[in-house]
Amino acid sequence: MDAPDIDHDAIAAAARALEQGRLVAFPTETVYGLGADAENPQAVARIYAAKGRPQDHPVIVHIAPEGDLAHWAADIPPEAQQLAAAFWPGPLTMILRRAPGIPDAVSGGQDTVGLRSPQHPVALALLRAFKGGQGGVAAPSANKFGNVSPTTAQHVRDEFGADGTVDMVLDGGQSQVGIESTIVDMSRLATHGPVLLRPGHISPEAIAAVIDMLPVAPDAAAPRASGTLESHYAPHTPVAMQDSATLVETLARLRDAGRSAALIHYSSLPHQGPEVRLPAEPEGFAHALYASLRAMDHCGADVILVEAPPRDAAWMGVNDRLRRAAHGSTGIVHGLLQRDIPE
Repeated sequence: MDAPDIDHDAIAAAARALEQGRLVAFPTETVYGLGADAENPQAVARIYAAKGRPQDHPVIVHIAPEGDLAHWAADIPPEAQQLAAAFWPGPLTMILRRAPGIPDAVSGGQDTVGLRSPQHPVALALLRAFKGGQGGVAAPSANKFGNVSPTTAQHVRDEFGADGTVDMVLDGGQSQVGIESTIVDMSRLATHGPVLLRPGHISPEAIAAVIDMLPVAPDAAAPRASGTLESHYAPHTPVAMQDSATLVETLARLRDAGRSAALIHYSSLPHQGPEVRLPAEPEGFAHALYASLRAMDHCGADVILVEAPPRDAAWMGVNDRLRRAAHGSTGIVHGLLQRDIPE
């Protein structure tokens, strides 16, 4: 990505704010995070309060590439070291056994902790300035719990306003990846192998190429992880995902019924209302997805219709986020077509 200019005074002020137990929003290559000192339970509690996040829903701890992984994790298998060497800094989160002394506030009360080193120059500058580069910043996405994650500093400001909840917002431009990190559980390697808890930019095949083990689907005993609830990443307007052919018919039927639809698509589709056309490849689609959902959410439409992406492995992360965004809107199109048109 193009490196933004680093405002070193702002970085120093943000590091001081974190050390004082305050909240700082900052950019990563995936989405913007709402950060607090991971070793300060009171500061972490401020994240949960600001987001309205359930207390048992863990957060991810961000560390500098030079940080001491053993300070955070009690058991670091060689395969985890290999993944860190291959993908950090980058959009991979590993779940490991939490080290003694690391507060359970960051893990939702579990004995594991999610760790990653982000690949964004502003995030890296902040992590290196905070506690001399040896601290950890707990940082879920900088939005109200369950809402669409922010990919610009303005999204964060729109989400939290000027109520003083967030003490600083560092602006690092638009997030390059655009969806949250891949999460792989490495805490039960001996018994379960690597477990994919959340798909993202780094694919299971890329992980397998490094450790010669393909991550498997989560089982019932898998650790809880950030962003894995069935309904998540959702705008206020209901979302429905349909294949291209069905979408054309649905748009026509909604129009005839006097209903309004906002459209997110990647192929040529006829539509007379608000729309955004995204690149027809997974990286470009992911980069623009959350900003597009936010934009369409402000159009006053009855529903946001999304052209369903392909089902192949390259689109796994995008499909995961869209499935969660649409989870609470089951039957919305049918309901709109059955309801009487308001006078």
